[in-house]
Amino acid sequence: MRTSGPLRLIGQELARFTLPQDHAPRSPITTDCTACGACCAAPDIHALNKPLGVPCTHLGPDQGCGHLCATYATRPSVCRNYQPDWVCGEVAPLPTLNARTRRFLEIYGLQAD
Repeated sequence: MRTSGPLRLIGQELARFTLPQDHAPRSPITTDCTACGACCAAPDIHALNKPLGVPCTHLGPDQGCGHLCATYATRPSVCRNYQPDWVCGEVAPLPTLNARTRRFLEIYGLQAD
C-alpha cells in the first residue's frame, strides 16, 4: 500500500483513463470522482430499482460541492465498486445533471425510457 508521494497510475488503473481511439476528447480526463452525479443518474441500478436515465432517489441536489448520496455509507456493492474512468472526464464538466446524464447515455449508445 502506498502511503506517500504522488499517485502514479499503472497497468489496468491507467487503462481506465485512456480515451478510446474513436472518441475525440472534449474535456480533461479526470482520475477522481467529482460528484457530478452522472453515475447515479444515467445507468440502471437493479439493486435500487432505479431505471436508466433517472436520477437515484438517494442522490441529493448539487450544493456547490457536487451531488452527494444520502445512503453513501450503506450504498449497494454496485455503487461501492464503481470507479471513475475516462467517461467521468467527458461528462463531469457539463453544466447540468441532465446534460451529464444525456452524454453518459450517448457514450454507451443507450436511451432513457
